[in-house]
Amino acid sequence: MSDTQEKIKVLIIGSGPAGYTAAIYAARAGLNPVVYTGIKPGGQLMDTTDVENYPGYPKSITGPEMMTDFEEQAKRFGTEVRFGHVTKVEFSPLNHKITIDDSAVVYAETVIISTGASAKWLGLESEIRLRDMGGGVSACAVCDGFFYKGQDVIVVGAGDTASEEALYLSKLCTKVHMLVRRDEMRASKIMQERVKQAENIEIHWNTSTLEVLGESGVEGAKVKNNITGEESTIPVTGFFVAIGHKPNTDLFSDVLDMDDHGYLITQAGSTLTNAEGVYACGDVQDSIYRQAVTAAGTGCMAALDAERYLSQKEFEASQTTEKTEA
Repeated sequence: MSDTQEKIKVLIIGSGPAGYTAAIYAARAGLNPVVYTGIKPGGQLMDTTDVENYPGYPKSITGPEMMTDFEEQAKRFGTEVRFGHVTKVEFSPLNHKITIDDSAVVYAETVIISTGASAKWLGLESEIRLRDMGGGVSACAVCDGFFYKGQDVIVVGAGDTASEEALYLSKLCTKVHMLVRRDEMRASKIMQERVKQAENIEIHWNTSTLEVLGESGVEGAKVKNNITGEESTIPVTGFFVAIGHKPNTDLFSDVLDMDDHGYLITQAGSTLTNAEGVYACGDVQDSIYRQAVTAAGTGCMAALDAERYLSQKEFEASQTTEKTEA
C-alpha cells in the first residue's frame, strides 16, 4: 500500500442526500470537498421509484433521478466525486488518514461521515425482486404510504418501528395486516395498545411470510401460521417490511462512539462526533426520522460545522505565527 500524501480539506464518506448536501455547502464555502461514493452511490434512494415528499419536486421524481440532480449540483460548485469505498480510517486532528479500497491513502483535515443505514429485509426472492422493480415492496411507510391510499397492505414486524408504520398506514389505507412471528410484540406497551385499538389494523400472530405474490406488482402474500403450519393467502397491494435498519458504521466501530444499535453519537445541536474534526450526518446518526429531507438538513449542518472548525484552526495558526514573528 502506497501513501499518496494527498491532503483534502473536507472529505465526505458517502453519497446520499446528506453527503451531497454537505458537499454543496462545503464547495460553496471554497473548501474543495471530495466525495467518496461508497459501494452504493446515491444511497437508499437508488431503490426508490417515486419521491413525492421532497420539497422542490412538485411532480415527483424517481430516487435515482433525484440523486443525479444532487450530484450535478455538488459538482457545479467544485465538488470532486470519486468512485471508491473507504476501507480504513485513522482519526487524528487535522491529519485524518483514510484508506480507499484497501490501497490508496489520502489525508483529510476534516471528515464528514454520511454512510447511511440499510433496511433489513426478509430475504425472500419475491420480496427482493418486487422491491428492486418498484413493485410495491417498501421499508418506509412515510415515504411510500401515500401510493396505497384506500388499499389493503401488509406490515411485517413487531417492534416500535413496525407499530409506527402500521399506525401511519392505518390513516391512509382501508386495512393494514400486521404480521407478527410470535405470540407477542416487542413494541412498547403504549404502542401495542395503539395498534390493538386501531379498528382497521388486524394482527396476525405467529405468522411468517413464505412469498410475496405478484409478477410486476404486489398482489398478496402467502403466509404460514408458525404454530399450526397452516398456509393462507392475504390479498394486498403493498408490502411493508419493518424489521429494523442497520447503520453502516462497522468501519468506525473501534474509533467513534455509537449507541447500542450502532448509530453514531453526535453532540446535541451539532454533527460533531467524539473525534475532533469528524462529523456525522444523515441516517448514520439518525434512528428516528430517516428521511431524505432530514438527512439533507444534517448534511448542511455538517458542512457548516466543518467550515467553522477549519476557520478557527486557521485563525489560531495565524495568531501563533504573529506571536512568533513578534
